[in-house]
Amino acid sequence: MTSTQVLAFLLTAVLLTITPGPDNLMVLSMGVSRGKRSGVAFGLGCALGCLSHTLLAVIGVSALVAASPVAFTLLKVAGGAYLVWLGIQALRYAGGSHAKADDTGSDTLRKLFAKGLFANAINPKVILFFLSFLPQFVNASHGHVGWQLGVLGVLFTAQAAILFGLLGLFSGSVGAWLNRHPKAGRWLDRMAGAVFISLGIRIITAR
Repeated sequence: MTSTQVLAFLLTAVLLTITPGPDNLMVLSMGVSRGKRSGVAFGLGCALGCLSHTLLAVIGVSALVAASPVAFTLLKVAGGAYLVWLGIQALRYAGGSHAKADDTGSDTLRKLFAKGLFANAINPKVILFFLSFLPQFVNASHGHVGWQLGVLGVLFTAQAAILFGLLGLFSGSVGAWLNRHPKAGRWLDRMAGAVFISLGIRIITAR
């Protein structure tokens, strides 16, 4: 792979990552409602979930899912339902699980990381995105197409981890303020739940 090829990909990837979308909103919601460490953990989980899509793109499973209406529908419904479930949980426990920005236990951080990882890994729109986006920066004449796809996927994951981590860190500072204002924290939890539910419904109903 040439340096020009890699640079063009990274610039495009960064632009796409910072564009407001479902992952950005989820990381912001988590960071604001639970603090910066939680936001960073969830954001890193979302970013590293891209590795599963990279693997699928390399071995061709993404193409199979995209070509099968039944498989795509099932995956879409499962991913959307999971986000709706996360939203319902946030609404149920609004204000009850609000912790100080830097006082989240390691077990909870691992769970939030896993939630971000799982939410991204089962998102069918990300599968289709990787299937359509990565090949645009592959030079077939250089050979080793699978290797090129793998490298591009890892690069995308790395820049997403950095940007989502910073996003979680920034949103966490808002969460620290909310801990000093419990009523505002409860409303933010409810807003976060509404965001998760709306995103889940959007994924389920989108064509």
